[in-house]
Amino acid sequence: MPHLFDPLTLRGTTFANRIWVSPMCQYSAVNGVVGDWHMAHLGSFATGGTGLIVAEATGVVAEGRISIGCPGLYNDEQVKAWARITHFAHTQGVKIGIQLAHAGRKAGTTLPGADHTMATPEEGGWQAVAPSAIAFPGYPEPRALQTEEVKSLVTSFGRAAQRAVAAGFDLVEIHAAHGYLLHEFYSPLSNTRTDEYGGSYENRTRFLKEVTAEVRASIPADMPLFIRISASDWTEGGWTIEESVKLSAELTALGVDLIDVSSGGNVSKATITVGPGYQVHFADAIKKAGAAMTSAVGMITDPAQAEEIVSSGKADAVMMAREFLRNPRWPLHAASVLGQEVAWPIQIVRGKL
Repeated sequence: MPHLFDPLTLRGTTFANRIWVSPMCQYSAVNGVVGDWHMAHLGSFATGGTGLIVAEATGVVAEGRISIGCPGLYNDEQVKAWARITHFAHTQGVKIGIQLAHAGRKAGTTLPGADHTMATPEEGGWQAVAPSAIAFPGYPEPRALQTEEVKSLVTSFGRAAQRAVAAGFDLVEIHAAHGYLLHEFYSPLSNTRTDEYGGSYENRTRFLKEVTAEVRASIPADMPLFIRISASDWTEGGWTIEESVKLSAELTALGVDLIDVSSGGNVSKATITVGPGYQVHFADAIKKAGAAMTSAVGMITDPAQAEEIVSSGKADAVMMAREFLRNPRWPLHAASVLGQEVAWPIQIVRGKL
């Protein structure tokens, strides 16, 4: 089995190790354009020894952003702003990807700290859309998408992927988890449609598969493609791990290189037993079934824990978020703990002594 600091090659891209930065929303973009905060935030990871940075959920259309402060990739100004960040990551020898998203019925919120959830039209807000007119608790009822609008969004994902290539990203991840639009379609808890995108498993997963095929065709053949899924709704009558195993195999057949395995997010009162590595068993189930290569996420904080996940074959890589917020150079710390010799940037090498 590989180890945490072993390289991993997917298509034409080699990642230096299997410690990866998970996408983390920053709510700091202006009109969908990233700026100095994003450079500092993502740049700090680029100097810390990670094998891959995945930038935060980025709207493929303006109305697909989670909040009025979330970034997008639907115009050239956004491409130029992202290119500054990808260039810096590459100067550090680090691979960087972007998570393309549509927030669906959870879109159009204000910024953290506001005294209300939804942004008003005066603040730049909009009405959210979804597979069906079913509100997420605490949010207003969304408008159900027309069939032709769904098909148009498939094209929007492809165009955003093309912009990701132009911006210098090394890979694209499709966000199909956490109760956002693509997850809303495949989960029966949020999809009651009667057209070709609702009802059966085949119909509910159709939108994601069409998006996958469109994005795969919109990026170079040697560029890796990831998809983040919610492997379980953790709720009776919802999406299950058995369906995730089946879906992962189908997505792999469409040209996906790795399934980034998370869970939940589509209902507000799911019964989830949270603890260290509480979602790893989902990645393990998909990998053990031979359905796909996987990354694991969820309260992975300890070097020995991360090493065990990879070396035991539960996942091919670990995605980490909160631990990177606490220590952007966590991989350098982990290497020291695990007795691995890794290069430090010359500017900070005195901290190694």
